[in-house]
Amino acid sequence: MIIRKANINDAETIAENNVKLAYESEGLKISYETTLEGVKSVLSDPTKGFYLVAEKDNEIIGELMITFEWSDWRSKNIWWIQSVYVKESWRRKNVFKILVEKTKKIAIENDVSIIKLYVHSENKKAITAYNRVGMKKTPYEVYELFLK
Repeated sequence: MIIRKANINDAETIAENNVKLAYESEGLKISYETTLEGVKSVLSDPTKGFYLVAEKDNEIIGELMITFEWSDWRSKNIWWIQSVYVKESWRRKNVFKILVEKTKKIAIENDVSIIKLYVHSENKKAITAYNRVGMKKTPYEVYELFLK
Protein backbone atom coordinates (compact mmCIF):
# COMPACT_ATOMS: atom_id res chain seq x y z
CA MET A 1 0.00 0.00 0.00
CA ILE A 2 1.23 3.45 -0.94
CA ILE A 3 0.15 6.62 0.90
CA ARG A 4 0.64 9.77 -1.14
CA LYS A 5 -0.71 13.25 -1.66
CA ALA A 6 -3.44 13.27 -4.26
CA ASN A 7 -3.08 15.12 -7.53
CA ILE A 8 -5.52 16.45 -10.12
CA ASN A 9 -5.61 13.05 -11.88
CA ASP A 10 -7.25 11.62 -8.73
CA ALA A 11 -10.09 14.17 -8.71
CA GLU A 12 -12.79 12.03 -10.32
CA THR A 13 -12.18 9.04 -8.03
CA ILE A 14 -12.09 11.24 -4.93
CA ALA A 15 -15.32 12.96 -5.97
CA GLU A 16 -17.01 9.59 -6.59
CA ASN A 17 -15.88 8.41 -3.16
CA ASN A 18 -17.13 11.60 -1.52
CA VAL A 19 -20.57 11.09 -3.05
CA LYS A 20 -20.61 7.55 -1.61
CA LEU A 21 -19.36 8.88 1.74
CA ALA A 22 -22.16 11.43 2.01
CA TYR A 23 -24.78 8.78 1.37
CA GLU A 24 -23.23 6.12 3.62
CA SER A 25 -22.48 8.40 6.56
CA GLU A 26 -25.45 10.79 6.54
CA GLY A 27 -27.95 9.49 3.97
CA LEU A 28 -27.29 12.57 1.82
CA LYS A 29 -27.44 12.57 -1.96
CA ILE A 30 -24.94 15.19 -3.10
CA SER A 31 -24.09 16.36 -6.59
CA TYR A 32 -21.15 14.62 -8.22
CA GLU A 33 -20.50 17.66 -10.45
CA THR A 34 -20.41 20.08 -7.50
CA THR A 35 -18.25 17.65 -5.51
CA LEU A 36 -15.83 17.24 -8.42
CA GLU A 37 -15.55 21.04 -8.67
CA GLY A 38 -14.81 21.21 -4.92
CA VAL A 39 -12.22 18.43 -5.08
CA LYS A 40 -10.46 20.06 -8.03
CA SER A 41 -10.45 23.35 -6.15
CA VAL A 42 -8.54 21.82 -3.23
CA LEU A 43 -6.16 19.92 -5.52
CA SER A 44 -5.28 23.10 -7.40
CA ASP A 45 -5.02 25.45 -4.41
CA PRO A 46 -2.72 24.21 -1.62
CA THR A 47 -3.89 27.03 0.68
CA LYS A 48 -7.24 25.23 0.97
CA GLY A 49 -5.82 21.90 2.03
CA PHE A 50 -4.78 18.60 0.50
CA TYR A 51 -5.88 15.01 0.13
CA LEU A 52 -3.96 11.92 1.13
CA VAL A 53 -4.84 8.74 -0.70
CA ALA A 54 -4.10 5.11 0.06
CA GLU A 55 -3.33 3.23 -3.12
CA LYS A 56 -3.02 -0.48 -3.81
CA ASP A 57 -2.29 -1.86 -7.29
CA ASN A 58 -2.86 1.60 -8.83
CA GLU A 59 -6.33 1.87 -7.25
CA ILE A 60 -7.35 4.41 -4.61
CA ILE A 61 -8.68 2.36 -1.70
CA GLY A 62 -8.92 5.14 0.87
CA GLU A 63 -8.64 8.89 1.25
CA LEU A 64 -8.92 11.82 3.57
CA MET A 65 -8.75 15.56 3.16
CA ILE A 66 -6.86 17.97 5.40
CA THR A 67 -7.99 21.57 5.81
CA PHE A 68 -6.36 24.27 7.90
CA GLU A 69 -7.32 26.41 10.87
CA TRP A 70 -5.16 29.00 12.62
CA SER A 71 -5.24 29.02 16.43
CA ASP A 72 -4.57 32.42 17.93
CA TRP A 73 -4.56 30.80 21.38
CA ARG A 74 -1.67 28.53 20.43
CA SER A 75 -0.14 30.59 17.62
CA LYS A 76 -0.05 27.36 15.61
CA ASN A 77 -1.95 25.57 12.92
CA ILE A 78 -4.67 23.04 13.58
CA TRP A 79 -5.48 20.53 10.87
CA TRP A 80 -8.95 19.16 10.27
CA ILE A 81 -9.45 15.69 8.83
CA GLN A 82 -12.44 15.63 6.51
CA SER A 83 -13.92 13.46 3.76
CA VAL A 84 -12.63 10.16 5.15
CA TYR A 85 -13.49 7.28 2.85
CA VAL A 86 -12.23 3.70 2.64
CA LYS A 87 -13.53 1.31 -0.01
CA GLU A 88 -15.87 -1.21 1.57
CA SER A 89 -13.65 -4.20 0.73
CA TRP A 90 -10.71 -2.50 2.52
CA ARG A 91 -12.47 -1.50 5.73
CA ARG A 92 -11.14 -2.88 9.02
CA LYS A 93 -7.76 -3.49 7.35
CA ASN A 94 -5.95 -0.49 8.91
CA VAL A 95 -6.24 1.76 5.84
CA PHE A 96 -7.59 4.65 7.91
CA LYS A 97 -5.00 4.05 10.63
CA ILE A 98 -2.19 4.20 8.06
CA LEU A 99 -3.63 7.40 6.55
CA VAL A 100 -3.76 8.97 10.04
CA GLU A 101 -0.17 7.93 10.78
CA LYS A 102 0.99 9.61 7.56
CA THR A 103 -1.09 12.68 8.43
CA LYS A 104 0.54 12.86 11.87
CA LYS A 105 4.02 12.60 10.34
CA ILE A 106 3.35 15.43 7.87
CA ALA A 107 1.66 17.50 10.61
CA ILE A 108 4.68 17.21 12.92
CA GLU A 109 6.95 18.29 10.05
CA ASN A 110 4.72 21.37 9.63
CA ASP A 111 4.55 22.38 13.31
CA VAL A 112 0.85 21.55 13.61
CA SER A 113 -0.49 21.66 17.14
CA ILE A 114 -3.65 19.53 16.92
CA ILE A 115 -5.46 17.34 14.43
CA LYS A 116 -9.25 17.42 14.73
CA LEU A 117 -12.27 16.06 12.93
CA TYR A 118 -16.01 16.15 13.26
CA VAL A 119 -18.37 13.23 12.81
CA HIS A 120 -22.10 12.83 12.45
CA SER A 121 -23.40 11.65 15.82
CA GLU A 122 -25.18 8.67 14.24
CA ASN A 123 -22.09 7.42 12.38
CA LYS A 124 -21.14 4.80 14.97
CA LYS A 125 -18.73 2.90 12.69
CA ALA A 126 -16.70 6.05 12.07
CA ILE A 127 -16.70 6.94 15.77
CA THR A 128 -15.36 3.47 16.55
CA ALA A 129 -12.62 3.89 13.92
CA TYR A 130 -11.62 7.30 15.31
CA ASN A 131 -11.40 5.90 18.84
CA ARG A 132 -9.25 3.02 17.58
CA VAL A 133 -6.60 5.41 16.23
CA GLY A 134 -6.42 7.26 19.54
CA MET A 135 -8.65 10.24 18.83
CA LYS A 136 -10.69 11.52 21.77
CA LYS A 137 -14.12 13.10 21.91
CA THR A 138 -13.97 16.75 22.92
CA PRO A 139 -16.49 18.74 24.95
CA TYR A 140 -17.18 21.00 21.96
CA GLU A 141 -20.28 20.92 19.78
CA VAL A 142 -20.31 22.17 16.22
CA TYR A 143 -22.73 24.89 15.14
CA GLU A 144 -23.19 26.23 11.65
CA LEU A 145 -24.77 29.16 9.89
CA PHE A 146 -25.68 28.67 6.23
CA LEU A 147 -25.31 31.80 4.15
CA LYS A 148 -26.21 30.44 0.69
